[in-house]
Amino acid sequence: MHETSSVPPHKIIGVAVIRNNQGQILIDRRHQKGAMGGLWEFPGGKVELGETVQECIKREIKEELGIEIEVGEHLITVDHTYPHLRVTLTVHYCCHLTGIPQPLECDEVRWVNLDELKDFTFPEANVEIIDALLKNAAAHK
Repeated sequence: MHETSSVPPHKIIGVAVIRNNQGQILIDRRHQKGAMGGLWEFPGGKVELGETVQECIKREIKEELGIEIEVGEHLITVDHTYPHLRVTLTVHYCCHLTGIPQPLECDEVRWVNLDELKDFTFPEANVEIIDALLKNAAAHK
């Protein structure tokens, strides 16, 4: 018998760190069913063929939360392998322009302060995003 190495599928994900005028960040809770159900995350989604990461982020936020954003500077790119999936998260700061965030494709949305992020349970790959946010905030004080 041959041993086959199972390589998990790879998804390239555009991720938004959306800030409001009060400096809070928008997070959402994943649906209970499915991979990493019930965990909190920064909104975003899979980059489609022929789409830039920035276009993906703008589209996904409109589809998932029903709001308009402006995609800003790149924060971090995180490569992470879960047992079932490999992800490359390309994270951009974004500004909330118009609309009230709605949980269209998630269970809940919430505006939180940066120091409150530690109170929520995120998927492993998001830990690096939170660390980058905290380092960046400390550097800009």
